[in-house]
Amino acid sequence: MQMSEPIIRISVRDQRLELVSGASVLSSYPISTSRFGLGSEEGSMKTPLGKFKIGEKIGAGMPSGAVFRSRIPLAPGDAPPPSNDLVLSRILWLDGLEEHNANTRDRFIYIHGTNHEEEIGQPASHGCIRMKNADLIALFDQVPMGAEVVIET
Repeated sequence: MQMSEPIIRISVRDQRLELVSGASVLSSYPISTSRFGLGSEEGSMKTPLGKFKIGEKIGAGMPSGAVFRSRIPLAPGDAPPPSNDLVLSRILWLDGLEEHNANTRDRFIYIHGTNHEEEIGQPASHGCIRMKNADLIALFDQVPMGAEVVIET
């Protein structure tokens, strides 16, 4: 299956996401992977490794800082989710392409904005890839549905 370019490359060691096309780095952003480590086990809250694709893009046109609950933006006045780990601004929902990470979509692993921007650059998430909201909005607008994502150590 032919993947769309550009490709998102995520380095867990560097806590960095790069948008690449061929040998060119188009954009580079600090990120935050799971504070629980790496893995694909159901309920582990770990960040999975391997090859993925963007299975769904959610939140186009929403304001920066919009809060999502179950992938639906909250209306003004709605109570925020009962979590300190909010999903903000945009969602890039990942689909695992390899046997060991095939459950990624069912685990609700996203690239998303966060209310903990001060933790970006160190492992702090509950499995997802967190980004600064402005960075995520810029990335969201640059990547097509189905774009390849590679998460490596």
